Amino acid sequence: MIIQLQENVSAQERQDIASALSSISYKGNDVKTQFGDYIICVGKKEFDIRGIGTLPGIKDIHRVSDPYKLVSKKWKVNNTVIDLGDGVTIGDGGFSIMAGPCSIECEEQVDDLINHLKENNVRIMRGGVYKPRSSPYSFRGLGIDGLKMWYEKARAAGIKIITEVMMVEQIEDMLPYADILQVGARNSQNFNLLDALGQVDKPILLKRGVSGTIDELLYAAEYIFSNGNEKIMLCERGIRSYEKAYRNCFDINAIAILKDKTHLPVIADPSHGIGIRAYVEQIALASIMAGADGVIMEAHKVPEKAFSDGQQTLNFRQSSLTIKKMRKTFDLNLAMNSW
Repeated sequence: MIIQLQENVSAQERQDIASALSSISYKGNDVKTQFGDYIICVGKKEFDIRGIGTLPGIKDIHRVSDPYKLVSKKWKVNNTVIDLGDGVTIGDGGFSIMAGPCSIECEEQVDDLINHLKENNVRIMRGGVYKPRSSPYSFRGLGIDGLKMWYEKARAAGIKIITEVMMVEQIEDMLPYADILQVGARNSQNFNLLDALGQVDKPILLKRGVSGTIDELLYAAEYIFSNGNEKIMLCERGIRSYEKAYRNCFDINAIAILKDKTHLPVIADPSHGIGIRAYVEQIALASIMAGADGVIMEAHKVPEKAFSDGQQTLNFRQSSLTIKKMRKTFDLNLAMNSW
């Protein structure tokens, strides 16, 4: 059960609500976010919800059977919309594209990518300045100095930034320079990091773990929400399987399931999902038909020279064609759903 409190709820009203919950053997957990004040209630006893819902100080009350209550679709009338400012929104019934390199490498590369995105009317650039690499000898990013350089160029061009945060200690330094903080697959159950990101007023893109289930992804999102941050997006990026023909097993089912289970925007990552450049476009288009609110993909002027993940990265010509096809596919999907 979720109780939404009124903005002007008094201390006495809170106490009366807590006493009422205790009388039916329910435990209340207080959650305050950017947008609301909630009590998350856990218990097993059957009761008439009206007996609680009519108490002073309560705005609304919802029965939510899902264990991940705040991210559940069962209590939200409208789906979550992420507003990045300057007319850039995600999850508003439109289709969002985030594109850029796996790693930010140098100023010239950033300039090339920004020009490419502007030519294709893409407002969000992805890129890593802290990179979790399988090998400790691989390029691991330019760090905070690289982020500051990227930020200055992106801001001047009206481009928003999404980049990965790997440690709690990095959050404070990164906050002024990132529009979206990404939690990578390897950190999807780093609960200390999730707790900390719940305490900032910054959109979070949460990627599914390498071997994570849908429930585990939703539980991870609940950690962020329950710590105070409602600005969350979920990302399907493929899971590990026994198949060796491609990098990961992109779970197209997950997109449809997540859209049904949660009010949060769902983003597809076909680059990591398939891991092979030649098939990124097909997986991206399939994810749109499955209901994705957006796609995050890797692009580079010369993928063969990219410092990381070149094998799954589109060149600018491929990227431009894919962007056009994605927009046409989204329009087609909208038309089909209106039949």
